[in-house]
Amino acid sequence: QVQLVESGGGLVQPGGSLRLSCAASGFTFSNYVMRWYRQAPGKERELVAGISSGGGGRNYADSVKGRFTISRDNAKNTVYLQMNNLKPEDTAVYYCKAEFRSGPGGYDYWGQGTQVTVSS
Repeated sequence: QVQLVESGGGLVQPGGSLRLSCAASGFTFSNYVMRWYRQAPGKERELVAGISSGGGGRNYADSVKGRFTISRDNAKNTVYLQMNNLKPEDTAVYYCKAEFRSGPGGYDYWGQGTQVTVSS
């Protein structure tokens, strides 16, 4: 049974930090690209950051560059999102996603999300 379980969300003041975790099970984690998305109320889900299967390649949305860092530990089947200097506009539900592509096909798995609220 495939599972992605996010944790680490919560309420934080502007300028604060949070570290999100996404624990994976039920598939070969090290074969999958991992991404973090977020969705704010009334807005579309947007890509925040991604990391390659081996961890050597990373990319970020312009809005979080220099503040957020994505990392993974393939031995622990976990991907992380370190979020620093948080802003009210970072408030959203954060989701992790696992992607595997093989030719024209592949698999996508989503977690259930964790709420991040940035407010004073």
